[in-house]
Amino acid sequence: MVIQDGCGFCRLMLSGEAARVAREEHAVAFLPLPDGSLAPGHTLVAPRCHSAGILDARPFDLARTIDLVQRVSNALADSLGATGVVVLNASGPDSGQSVAHLHVHVVPCWKDDGATFWPGERSSHVVPGPVHEAIANCVR
Repeated sequence: MVIQDGCGFCRLMLSGEAARVAREEHAVAFLPLPDGSLAPGHTLVAPRCHSAGILDARPFDLARTIDLVQRVSNALADSLGATGVVVLNASGPDSGQSVAHLHVHVVPCWKDDGATFWPGERSSHVVPGPVHEAIANCVR
């Protein structure tokens, strides 16, 4: 496990302060602080190996993290009766990421909760040329 000095999530994983849902060799799942919770059962899933976000994470760590995201999602449905989940990640300085350690929010949803977690506005940023070609040329 690679730890980053000064990273709040690395510290939480080592200290055990967070309310853990799952602690595995390569990834952990824990509840956010109460004032940061979007719904009952809202869970954060993060790789134990530090990376700032999805842009610099090792594929192995991403795979272990997403595997745990799926299992936490199923647990939210089974234990809390959630009828859906929203999976959220922000990575990079202009994404709104609040903690520079890769993490995924798994937010349970129910028919009667009235919550929506989809962006309400579209970007006004303009990219010249065919966007799909620019992306396709950079996929590694």
